[in-house]
Amino acid sequence: QVQLVESGGGLVQAGGSLRLSCVASGRTFSDYLSYNMGWFRQTPGKEREFVAAISWSGGRTYYTDSVKGRFTISRDNAKNTLYLQMNTLKPEDTAVYRCAAAANIGSDFDYRYAQEYDAWGQGTQVTVSN
Repeated sequence: QVQLVESGGGLVQAGGSLRLSCVASGRTFSDYLSYNMGWFRQTPGKEREFVAAISWSGGRTYYTDSVKGRFTISRDNAKNTLYLQMNTLKPEDTAVYRCAAAANIGSDFDYRYAQEYDAWGQGTQVTVSN
């Protein structure tokens, strides 16, 4: 099993940037290499929303339309760390951001759906002011 801890959230003005990090720990170093990773966000009263995902090797990335061109997901497998670089932030990006790990790295994995992921972090709050 993988344990995930996010950091990097905060309060920022519209147009600003933040970089979220998610450190994974597990039984062995190789555990992290076996997981597809994703970022989701949630605001009170709304469904958890897919933001971005990255394949276990880092070779493929996916984004929801509203963040394309502004957010970049990456991973450093040597450091067991997932990142989300968020630029040109908007008030509607305000949410709790959570990273997630999926043990399924097969071709049937659907990165968009929360139920595909096996482990979740507690989340980090991102607040974007006008």
